[in-house]
Amino acid sequence: MNIKKITILFIIVGFVTGFKFLNSASSKNSGHKFHTQSQLDAYKGILNRAPIEPGEFFLPSSSCRGCHGYDSAHVANINEAGEDINLVSRWESSMMALSAKDPFWRAKVTHEITINPSHAGGLQNKCLDCHAPLGAYTSKFHGNPFYGLSDLVNDTLGLDGVSCGSCHAIDPSVGFTYSGIIPYDTNHVEYGPFTAPSVGPMQLYEGFTPTYSSHMAQAKVCSSCHTLITESVDLSGSFTGGYFVEQATYHEYKNSDFPANNIQCQTCHMPQVLDPIIIANGFTGLTPRIPFNQHVFAGANSLMLNLIKANKAALGIDVPNKSFDSTITATMDMLQTKALDLDLQLVSITSDTAFFKVMLKNKTGHKFPSGYPSRRAVLQFVVIDGNSDTIFKSGIFNDQFGVIGENTAFEIHHDNINQSNVPQIYELVPGDVNGNFTSVLERASILLKDNRIPPLGFTSASPVYDTVKNSNDAFSDPDFNKISSIEGSGIDWVHFAVPLSAAVGNISVKSKMYYQSIPPKWVENMFTYSTPEINTFKTMYDGADKKPILVASDSLINVLLPLSTNRFSLNEQVKVWPTITMDGNIYISSEYGTLIKSVIVYNSAGQIQSELQNIGYQPSISLYLPNISGIYYIKIITCTKIIYKKVVKS
Repeated sequence: MNIKKITILFIIVGFVTGFKFLNSASSKNSGHKFHTQSQLDAYKGILNRAPIEPGEFFLPSSSCRGCHGYDSAHVANINEAGEDINLVSRWESSMMALSAKDPFWRAKVTHEITINPSHAGGLQNKCLDCHAPLGAYTSKFHGNPFYGLSDLVNDTLGLDGVSCGSCHAIDPSVGFTYSGIIPYDTNHVEYGPFTAPSVGPMQLYEGFTPTYSSHMAQAKVCSSCHTLITESVDLSGSFTGGYFVEQATYHEYKNSDFPANNIQCQTCHMPQVLDPIIIANGFTGLTPRIPFNQHVFAGANSLMLNLIKANKAALGIDVPNKSFDSTITATMDMLQTKALDLDLQLVSITSDTAFFKVMLKNKTGHKFPSGYPSRRAVLQFVVIDGNSDTIFKSGIFNDQFGVIGENTAFEIHHDNINQSNVPQIYELVPGDVNGNFTSVLERASILLKDNRIPPLGFTSASPVYDTVKNSNDAFSDPDFNKISSIEGSGIDWVHFAVPLSAAVGNISVKSKMYYQSIPPKWVENMFTYSTPEINTFKTMYDGADKKPILVASDSLINVLLPLSTNRFSLNEQVKVWPTITMDGNIYISSEYGTLIKSVIVYNSAGQIQSELQNIGYQPSISLYLPNISGIYYIKIITCTKIIYKKVVKS
């Protein structure tokens, strides 16, 4: 049988694996084809192609480093400024490269198989399909029914994580398989995004043919692993017949405006350099390529990057600190400049309540946060009065980085918050068959909550909505991903009503969004078990900096309360006139020997418009209001008191 190209699709179903996987956007299984014996025989017939070892299908990253790593001649893999941007050094400190050595992942695998040991083979098969794909698929191609952590220990290909061939050997047919079913082309090719590649060097030295394919520049190349749908079990380990979408980042992307605007996964996670780049060392005649996608793979998991960097020797990782530092910097930039916009606004103030709203706009092409379900974002909102006393707080972390006031089961989505210590937390919460939160992924049976902020263009009418739906508490929020009942805004508004009975003087408001990749509740159950992997990770986790990452913030300083609240110290020793002015000219004079030290002018939103600080002790001054008509508050600091006056610019 003469087969020019063979695409490998493996599926193991039923009791052995504990998982079922989808070939479409629907949650219904559409069926799968198994390999015929003639196909398996054909695979074996193409294995003796030198110089790759007989019986092997993939190249390790070490085979790619010589050409696509650092160029000591400083000719290739540099930008026009002469900066080294080689592929290997950028990749090797990413969570993609570290996926098979990630200590949290290893601990979690052993957590799952300790709870359901009869499912150990299938659970490990499926976890390693994406975290150690070249090792896992090589094992499958050799006919082994299982590939697990014990196989990974001495497997160079597996320990390479998501390495070069993990992506560049994916067949162009990708985009219709999920849950780790990766369509690999076993015909010794490496697909790339550049037309007319120079095939000779790679064929000569590695036995592989570089081949152009447009799919390498498309988001679908990420699809096989970035949607995972699991088959649920009850607390005794028996299959329920139901399914749970553990993560569906690719489907979230499909349900956004990004595909229509030709924004791919690579656009953000592999940012382009528009300089012409020679992409292989030692071949000066190569045509420079443009644009060039940097292999940074920055995501949001700075906690694990820092933890792994601090424990790299114990984890058998030989990557320079400078590479980690570069990836951590890119990760922080991704989180703090490309993920979310936050806008804090004053709505109104009555005699006893101040009303504010916070706009949270998702700037990514998937939900925020996305990925593994432990990821969450916490909105913090704090109000401080003129005596520096906190009169309202929400989203405050305790010493263990849990959230004060968080419901022990799970915190529902909130549209309106009117009392302290009621937090707004954006997260996916899996529930077991009894409706209780579970961090045991195989027990995930029902969706208790998903109020993660959708991307722009996200709607419930999308064909993939069944895999990316929001929970009802969020969906029923009138301004969650909606403007005038129209879906797709990619924005959530959170409304705060702050009681003013305890406020003294003016108030200041701060709102911040924090990100956590592994909050305490996601490891508490796992840490009640003991395996070498769990114990190793617990030691590393206990010693890690688990401080949540600030994503975005906004503040309003010195918001003045209405004079009708009678909270300001009014003193007729200072006179301000006129109280209504057309030209904006205001005069302030002191009486009975009181002297003026400083004057600050605020608009009705509490924002400083002008100030005269430390002017000496003057008996009188004049100032001009801004050109904009409205109500202004004037804070006058004398030698003995702070006095507030209200004036109107008509």
